[in-house]
Amino acid sequence: MIVAIHGGRSFRPDSQPYIQEMLDYLASEGIFVKLSQIFWEFLNQNGVKTRINHIYTDKDNLGEADFFVSVGGDGTLLESITYIAQKQIPILGVNTGRLGFLATISPPDIIPALQQVLKGFYKIEERTLVKVESDKLLFGGTNFGLNEFTITKRDTSSMIIIHTYIDGEFLNSYWADGLIVATPTGSTGYSLSCGGPVVLPQSRNFIIAPVSPHNLTVRPMIVSDDSVISFAIEGRGKNFLVSLDSRSEVIDAQIQIAVRKEDFLAKLITFNEHNFLNTLRTKLNWGLDIRN
Repeated sequence: MIVAIHGGRSFRPDSQPYIQEMLDYLASEGIFVKLSQIFWEFLNQNGVKTRINHIYTDKDNLGEADFFVSVGGDGTLLESITYIAQKQIPILGVNTGRLGFLATISPPDIIPALQQVLKGFYKIEERTLVKVESDKLLFGGTNFGLNEFTITKRDTSSMIIIHTYIDGEFLNSYWADGLIVATPTGSTGYSLSCGGPVVLPQSRNFIIAPVSPHNLTVRPMIVSDDSVISFAIEGRGKNFLVSLDSRSEVIDAQIQIAVRKEDFLAKLITFNEHNFLNTLRTKLNWGLDIRN
C-alpha cells in the first residue's frame, strides 16, 4: 500500500498531535509513505517526526499511490489536485483549516478515517475539472482546476468587457468587474458569492457568473459541461487577471482563452456521514432558521 500526503504551510497547534499520530499509524501499518517536500519541510520546522519513504516536489515525480491525503483547508485540497493530475488517485481531505467544505475529516477523526480507507469502507465522488486552453502557456502548464476559472480587471477601477461565446456562438458581452466559469464543485465558492446557484456535484454543468455586472438584467446561467466557452477581453487597462482555483496570472487582451471540461476527473473519498447535502447543512447552515 502506498499513501501520498500533502499539507498546508500552517495548522492550528491543537492539530499537530493528530498529524503526528497519523504518520506514526501509517508507519506502524507498514505503509509506504510519500510526502510533498513543502509539507515535509514545514513539519520538520514544527517538530513533527516524519518517517517517510519518498519526498516528491511536483506531479512528475509523485509516482503512483493507492490514495492521497490532503492535510489543511480547502485550498490545500485544491493544491493537492494539481499533484495528482491525470493519475486520478482517490483523495482524502483532512481539515486543519477553517470551513472545510471539501476537506471534511476533522483531525481527531484521522485515524478512524484511515482505518476505513485501508479496509475499503469508503465511497468515491467523481468531480468534474475545468481546463483552460490558450495560445500562451498559463499556470505553469497545470491548466486544470477543481473549482473555477475567473477573469477579472487588474490595473484600473473601470469595468472590463468580456465577450463570451459558447461553442463559437455569441452569448453576451459582460460589462463587469469579471466573469467566473465554475464547476459544480465550485458552485459553493466564488460563484455563490456572486449570486450563482448551488449545483449538485454529479451535475454535468458549468456555471457562468458575472462579477458585479453593470447591467442588472445579466444573471448567472448554467450551461452543459460539454460546451467550449471562449472569451475576448477589452477594457481601458492593458492587463487583466486570470485565476484558476488559487493560482493566478496577468495577461493582456491579445491572448486567446477558452475553457472546457478536462478529460480526467478528481476523485474524492467520502463516507456515508459526509455526503454533499449534509455538508451544505452543517458548513453553510443551509436552511437554518433561528425560529426553529
